[in-house]
Amino acid sequence: MKDFQLYSFSLDALKSLSTLSPHLCIITNQSGISRGLIEKDELDKIHSYLIGKIKQENMEISGLYVCTDLPGIGSTRRKPQSGMFFEAEKDLSIKLNQCLMIGDSVSDIEAGNRLDMDTMLVLTGRGQETLKKISDKCVSFTVKNVYEGAKTLLNSKN
Repeated sequence: MKDFQLYSFSLDALKSLSTLSPHLCIITNQSGISRGLIEKDELDKIHSYLIGKIKQENMEISGLYVCTDLPGIGSTRRKPQSGMFFEAEKDLSIKLNQCLMIGDSVSDIEAGNRLDMDTMLVLTGRGQETLKKISDKCVSFTVKNVYEGAKTLLNSKN
């Protein structure tokens, strides 16, 4: 947990996003477990901490989907593949093409595009690096951070 840091604006952003959708999901690649960089129980602590913070703000995460597979092994769950998204679709009775994929990696944007989802590239984390690798034509929104993205979405609904 010592290396985990929640951006100061993250919870406010999630609050705003939760007014636009009944479901907030986390879909994450975590090959660091398979690589031996982090123990599964340490990742579980991070997720428990994050979900606890979200609950303190009277919000819920509808689903947490984690793939620990290494890249290049042909996993159907590892983003940009669609496995974890199909799990969420089934579990939550949602239509993926009516969802928004928010992320900072090429695999996040590719996954969203494969499923005909709107996509939002946040320029925090790996976002700046990702922006150099992809065409801005394949991203629905490019924003400074998730808070700015939430404001953009709220403004577009008004």
